[in-house]
Amino acid sequence: MHQIKPGDKGLNRFFGPLEAKIMDIVWSADESSIRDVQSRLALDKNVNFNTVMTVMNRLADKNMLAKRTEGRLTLYRAVLSKEQFLVSRSKELTLELVDELGPLAVHHMLDVLEEADPLLLDKLERKIRAMKTGAEP
Repeated sequence: MHQIKPGDKGLNRFFGPLEAKIMDIVWSADESSIRDVQSRLALDKNVNFNTVMTVMNRLADKNMLAKRTEGRLTLYRAVLSKEQFLVSRSKELTLELVDELGPLAVHHMLDVLEEADPLLLDKLERKIRAMKTGAEP
């Protein structure tokens, strides 16, 4: 499994701390310049413009951000929405766990469901029933 840090919380499971903050900022706007992101980061602590530029360009290299130039200004936007990213990564993680650990991964997922919201359990039950009958959930 790549770039998953199980001990961390939220976006820090997938990104470094500064990357996670930058992604949150970019997700909150349609497009952002490096200066926009740096000024929003500066509310927490002073972060160097060049550091922000380097991290944003690395995120673009990883296809997390897309960039376009408008005159002398480079604008960045997220390639996926935050929801799309989390759905994609959680599905990828689940598939990798099941592929690598097989029944053990499924067993532990079922154990965790004992603490799950009853509505989630109902949804899971409908999904399993639909899978067995070939119907739509």
